[in-house]
Formats: sequence, structure tokens, C-alpha cells
Amino acid sequence: MSNDLQQNPSTDPALLLRYRDRQYAPEMLAVAIGKLNLFSWIHARGSATTESIEQHFSLAARPLDVLLTLCRAGGLIRTDSGRHELTALGREHLVDHSPWFLGPYYTPIVDSPIALGCLQVLQHDRPANWQASEDGNDWHASMMDEDFAKGFTDLMNCRGTAMGQVLADKTGPFLADCKHVLDVGGGSGIYSSTLVAKHDHLRATVLEQAPVDRLTRDEILRHGLQDRIDVVQGNMFTDPWPTGADCVLLSNVLHDWDFPEIRTLIQKASAALPSGGRMIIHEAFLDDDKAGPLPVAEYSVLLVNITRGKCYCPAEYGKILADFGFDVGPYQDTIADRGFITAIKR
Repeated sequence: MSNDLQQNPSTDPALLLRYRDRQYAPEMLAVAIGKLNLFSWIHARGSATTESIEQHFSLAARPLDVLLTLCRAGGLIRTDSGRHELTALGREHLVDHSPWFLGPYYTPIVDSPIALGCLQVLQHDRPANWQASEDGNDWHASMMDEDFAKGFTDLMNCRGTAMGQVLADKTGPFLADCKHVLDVGGGSGIYSSTLVAKHDHLRATVLEQAPVDRLTRDEILRHGLQDRIDVVQGNMFTDPWPTGADCVLLSNVLHDWDFPEIRTLIQKASAALPSGGRMIIHEAFLDDDKAGPLPVAEYSVLLVNITRGKCYCPAEYGKILADFGFDVGPYQDTIADRGFITAIKR
């Protein structure tokens, strides 16, 4: 067994991940200022509802929610009783007739490819082509290409070692009575690997589609955990899930999807688990008021551009979990702006 999966890092890599995770946020803000003139429009009305913004600018609900969350987290707007109004910061620096208007500062990037991709997402709710295949496929379609899948899996794997180690420690008491974890959409298997490396009583199964499943097997072999972790090839939406697990792990999975797909996955998790079975959802979470944290709001802009999802808050997941027979535990932080919630099937 590889010792590097048992020793936690002594530092938190949050800042290093934030440099990349926030890369789309400036362009999304540039679009709001330079293409929509959103802040001047809200200021002229005193306040505005999400529905009125959506209708006036012909924007889609999912990306608009991401934009408004970014603006709240950045202190540009505040939301009360469903109405959005500008803060002093927003009024002074983002309204076009203010003497301190900073719109021209964003002009150099407002027509950049990234900004135009953000505008496409806002208007059409279609992921932009960021690090996707050259034919314009989005991230989900690109993952069917073996070379792309290898590069993206390596990207996720390198951060997952530290995240997985801390997750394994923090979930230890919750997993004490579990025997078998089903890691759905588990990528390289790094989270299963860290869990079983730190908890000798656990086995795991990773459910992954081709061609990622082959990469998963190679990684598990590299860690020497092939006797304790199985890999099953399958589509998590359309194929049956492996049986026999008493805990389902969804790590960095749900935030790639919109609410209908999230409900499908949680429903399948409920069907796969016995009464008393456990579930862990691990990823970057917004606060329940969706006014922060700022790094997660910025990361959500990246997700809305490359996937069909965004970042969610514990309350949003909690409602769906309750609908499918789960009792939900409190949110807990881990490392690098990530955390998890747990649930037990009634």
C-alpha cells in the first residue's frame, strides 16, 4: 500500500487552486458590465427580481444564478426577499454615470474568447468550449476522448490526493460501521484509494464510464490497492449501479449537473442503499444564503462554462436528499475551499 495516501499535507493548497478556479470570473463580470450594463439597469430601478433580470436580458436561469451569486459574494449586490439591489461598492464603481465608473477597465477583456463564451452560456445555457475537444464539444462529450480524459483525470487526481486524505480523516467516524463504499463517477479512484488506505475495514467499488475506467484501474494498481478496490464500467445515469455497498460517495460529481440530473443520481443512490446506508457528497459548497464564499462563487463561474452544472449549497442538496428518504447531517469543511455533507437513508 502506498504510504503517500496515509500522510496528510501540512499546508492547505487553497490559494494555488484559486488562481485557476477563478479564471472565468473576471470575464463573467466584464460581460455583466460591458455587454449587459446590468448594474446601471438595476440602479435605475432601485432593485430587481431574478425573474425581471432574466426576462429583460433574455438570460437563462442556471448561469444567471451563478452571475448573481458571484455579485453577492463580491459585495456588489445584496439580495433581500427575492430582490437584488446594488451595494455602495456597486453603485460607485459599476453604474455608468458614476464619476468612479470602472467599466473602461474591463473593456480590454469584454470581447475576449472567454468573455464571449460567458455571454453564450448566459444567453443559451450551453457550456462553452473550454479545454474541450476541437470540434466544439463540451467537457462531458470531450471526456469520451481518451487523450482528453487522461489529461483531465490527471488534473483531478493531483488535487484529489490532498483532498481525499483530509476527507478520509474527517469522515472516519461516519464510516466506522460501513464495509463497502460505492464511488460513483470516481474518476481516477483517488477518493476511494484514500478512504481504503486510511480505513482498513473498507472496500470500495468505483463506477466509471469508458475510457476513464481503464485509467482508474491503472491508478489503483499504482497504489497497490487492486485487492480492495474494484472498478466497474458503466454510465452512472443509464446503467445499473453495482450492488452490495452500504455507502455511496459522490465526490466532485453533482456540481457537473443541473437539478434534474442531480435528482436522478440521488434517487439511484437511495435505491442502491439499504436502510441505514450512508451517503457522502464532497465538493465545493456555497453558503446557504448564496452570498459566498467568494472562491466558491468564482469556481462556480468556471463550472457553468464547462459543464451542465454549477456550485450548490447544502440546503439545495438537503431538500433533494430528504425527498428520497435521507436524513441529512451538517456541512463540514475539509481543505482547499471544499467540504462535505453526509446523509443516512431512513
